[in-house]
Amino acid sequence: MTMHAKINPALVEWKGLNGLPHFSQVKDEDFASAFDAALELHNAEIDAIANNPESPSFGNTITALEIAGDDLSRVSALFWNKAGAHTNEQIQSLEREIAPKMSRHYSKIAMNDALFQRVDRLWETRENLGLTLEETRVLERHWKGFVRAGAKLSKGEQERLAAINERLAGLGAQFGQNVLGDEKAWSMILTAEEDLAGLPDFLRDAMTGAACERGAPDGSFAVTLSRSIIEPFLTFSSRRDLREKAFAAWVKRGENGGERDNIAIVREVLALRSEKAKLLGYPNFAAYKLDETMAKTPANVNDLLMKVWAKARSKALDEESSLAGLMAEDGINGPVQPHDWRYYAEKLRERMFDFSESELKPYLQLEKIIDACFDVAHRLFGITITEVKGVEAYHPDVRVFEVRESDGTLKAMFLGDYFARPSKRSGAWMSAFQSQHKLTLKNGTKGELPIIYNVCNFAKPAEGKPALLSLDDARTLFHEFGHGLHGILSDVNYPSVSGTGVSRDFVELPSQLYEHWLTVPDILTRYAVHYETGAPMPKALLDKVLAARTFNAGFNTVEYTSSALVDMAFHTCDGAVEDPMALQAEVLSGIGMPSSIVMRHATPHFQHVFSGDGYSAGYYSYMWSEVLDADAFSAFEETGNAFDPVMARKLKNNIYSVGGSIDPEETYKAFRGKLPDPDAMLKKKGLAMVGELSGSDA
Repeated sequence: MTMHAKINPALVEWKGLNGLPHFSQVKDEDFASAFDAALELHNAEIDAIANNPESPSFGNTITALEIAGDDLSRVSALFWNKAGAHTNEQIQSLEREIAPKMSRHYSKIAMNDALFQRVDRLWETRENLGLTLEETRVLERHWKGFVRAGAKLSKGEQERLAAINERLAGLGAQFGQNVLGDEKAWSMILTAEEDLAGLPDFLRDAMTGAACERGAPDGSFAVTLSRSIIEPFLTFSSRRDLREKAFAAWVKRGENGGERDNIAIVREVLALRSEKAKLLGYPNFAAYKLDETMAKTPANVNDLLMKVWAKARSKALDEESSLAGLMAEDGINGPVQPHDWRYYAEKLRERMFDFSESELKPYLQLEKIIDACFDVAHRLFGITITEVKGVEAYHPDVRVFEVRESDGTLKAMFLGDYFARPSKRSGAWMSAFQSQHKLTLKNGTKGELPIIYNVCNFAKPAEGKPALLSLDDARTLFHEFGHGLHGILSDVNYPSVSGTGVSRDFVELPSQLYEHWLTVPDILTRYAVHYETGAPMPKALLDKVLAARTFNAGFNTVEYTSSALVDMAFHTCDGAVEDPMALQAEVLSGIGMPSSIVMRHATPHFQHVFSGDGYSAGYYSYMWSEVLDADAFSAFEETGNAFDPVMARKLKNNIYSVGGSIDPEETYKAFRGKLPDPDAMLKKKGLAMVGELSGSDA
């Protein structure tokens, strides 16, 4: 039997609409044998490249590496999508097996000396090869990838590094599964009317649907740990005892003892990462991770974080004082507790700006916000996005869209997966089944269209009711579609630099920048319409929403920045961290963390950092990119037109379409003419007045 015969054709031959997979033909039991076969096929391709008797050339080595492993890429794309967005026990069991197996596979490639010698020879002679700028970047990425993966280590050191990577992959998979397990296991079922005090209709509807999903009796309401339910519950419930109970469950995810406890995993992960960094010649893991970023060093990261922290903490303490005053009016004279903050902040917002989240939400229909997202993309970049009904996806809730250029040419496929479910991990993300490139594959296909998807966790409404979003939900949708556009608009030759294939602290720029267009008055006026009457949001309410954009800025920034500082502290340690929770407490005490606020992601459920290492020593990157995005949107504001065609063209050509084919500093300067300083970001957050700060490059 050939290796291909062991792979269900539906996994690798995508013959659905415009090259989509036939998802319904993919079965969970197909993946194990498909991975084994695809890994063996990829090994054969790698051996052929490494042992090619011809002298190394860019084409027979780098281009060959770029197109190798197509079957493995397709099997992986389908599997990891399922593992994140629609998992089950069978998939989770296989994930724990596959994650270390994949690590072992790529370690073997990275330590293939014959292959590295070919790449190294090309790197040493690169100036004589007549390469384009993009080809030079692709060569550099491959060469540095080999070196950072241990190609220059001794055999014994390589074997140890491979073992570390394999173990880290398994630990990351287990960490994420433990968090999902805690989220699925906990719910608070409410039946009495007094338990629902203060809850608006939209939240009751969502809690009804969640109770039904969990098999609770008719007439029940479920508080779950899905952010789209827990946060509004903490915001509106007037039952302080129930808020406290729900909040305690939320912040203890991954820290409940037993088989799902993540503390031991964190301890081992940090020890292994430290050992890995030292093997590769770095003083700590943060130095290793930041070497390939715009920030470059931990000191640069901490300088930015602490500059913001001082202002955010001061602002948060002022906010806390105001909340304490409202609590006193309710007869509560103790300190503000973390489970109090959202509830009294909402009351304060109502008092300061004369509107509430529940008043705003009827104007933020999911359908209309999706339309707004697509309209902004059309007005900025000329693309048109149209839903295609009746096309199967990986779950019945997932919607399929075609993206076309102004001349009607198909540009990409886009899938939207918007609603929370127990089989989906929390949070929101963008990923790709297939990335854009222009190379000719071994099957003769020339280039590939991007197939991009967004995953969110909005509360699914009761049957027949519209899905209504909070303002934060709407921002999340814009944010993830900004990532989506980074993949959709990609226009490069090589897959490794396509779309979001950029440095970690640049990848959030397209997404965070796109959020700005949500609150452009013309967009809100057009798409923020009442779900019952169709009437646009009244101008008075719109003005209040815009005026309140920096409300609660201290709280929001403290939540985030404390998490980023703890992440950096973990990964700048010299050696193992015996008690991660003690170090977390030490960092928070050292920076004066207000007792009324907790980290946005406490260590035991900090999936950005410990469920894989994508954002390890990198959670700061949201703020680094925020410095960029605030400055970038200012470029449009300076023209007086949020859709200025000249700036939009520069944005597309220099940010959204070039992927990692150009150095991020250079591509940003090509768009803006200069690098930014933090001033615009601090002003946007309401943490600085005009002219307060002296300028410095981010």
